[in-house]
Amino acid sequence: MKKYLLPSLKITLVFIVICSVLYPLFIAAVAKLAPGGGKGVTVSVNGKVVGYANVGQKFTADKYFWSRPSGVDYNAAGSAGSNKGPTNSDYLKQVQDRIDTFIVHNPTIKKEAIPSELVTASGSGLDPDLSPEGAYVQVERIAKTRNLSAEKINALVAQQIQNPLLGLFGPKKVNVLQLNIQLDILK
Repeated sequence: MKKYLLPSLKITLVFIVICSVLYPLFIAAVAKLAPGGGKGVTVSVNGKVVGYANVGQKFTADKYFWSRPSGVDYNAAGSAGSNKGPTNSDYLKQVQDRIDTFIVHNPTIKKEAIPSELVTASGSGLDPDLSPEGAYVQVERIAKTRNLSAEKINALVAQQIQNPLLGLFGPKKVNVLQLNIQLDILK
């Protein structure tokens, strides 16, 4: 037994040091080299920080594009999904409530035209992006609220569309924070 116990303890200690000390220090060092120095990339307007580039934020005013719903109320410290399945009655009620709210604020949009991303929370609860369809379906509400032409806002959405990485990896997307910042500049 002694023959196996001592080597097992040594290996355990070596892996504790590697996994609990060296690896976290390595990751922290790499993060310092990333944009934002490992603290996230902040977005500023006129010298004032208005949010983070890669973290979803809550927009509920009719004059703004709404983000994807969050299962954690956009709390980056508690990133998570709801873990409720598609047949869970609480989840279905929550989705129906989101559909009803969307229709109240966008009365010309039919239920079938609402992209699912606008009524279902993401796995992280912090998605900063929408599909172009998720943005375009909100244009009429925003145009009416801001007394702007829908064509002008459609053009703004089109300018903000980010193509997939190398044209292959991922879908087209629109960063909601950046879009709303540009919308405020548009006036």
